[in-house]
Amino acid sequence: MQAKEFSFPVSVEWLGDTRVATRIDGKREIETSSPLEFRGKDATIWSPEDFFVGAAASCVAITLSGIAERRGLPLRGLEVSGTGVVGGREDGKFGFSRMSLRVAIKTDPGQEELAREVAQKAEDDCLVAVSLDLPIELAVEVDTASD
Repeated sequence: MQAKEFSFPVSVEWLGDTRVATRIDGKREIETSSPLEFRGKDATIWSPEDFFVGAAASCVAITLSGIAERRGLPLRGLEVSGTGVVGGREDGKFGFSRMSLRVAIKTDPGQEELAREVAQKAEDDCLVAVSLDLPIELAVEVDTASD
């Protein structure tokens, strides 16, 4: 039996300077540029580095919400923030060396342990996170919703 495969085509067109238009058929175009740290000139434009960290954080959030639904965990709030660190790596290359993700879950009283389990499962199952060749530090905060 052959495993399923999925494709995600993207096209990028240079707009001048360090700006490009990132396009996917049927979706809004996103202007992308270098971050200020790498000679970018506009801090309001998303960079590939922003997308890299954002992809991991949003994937964990989306995966977590799906697992929570299947496991019966009531979500009253969910936020995932991330920080990627770029620098010299052990392999001698300059690139992302680590990432930290902070997951903040709000749920009903008595569901705290399940919330922590669901958060860990989300990191383990998130397609983006498992595809990265760098350590991800996960911090989970659970709070309960008050009536």
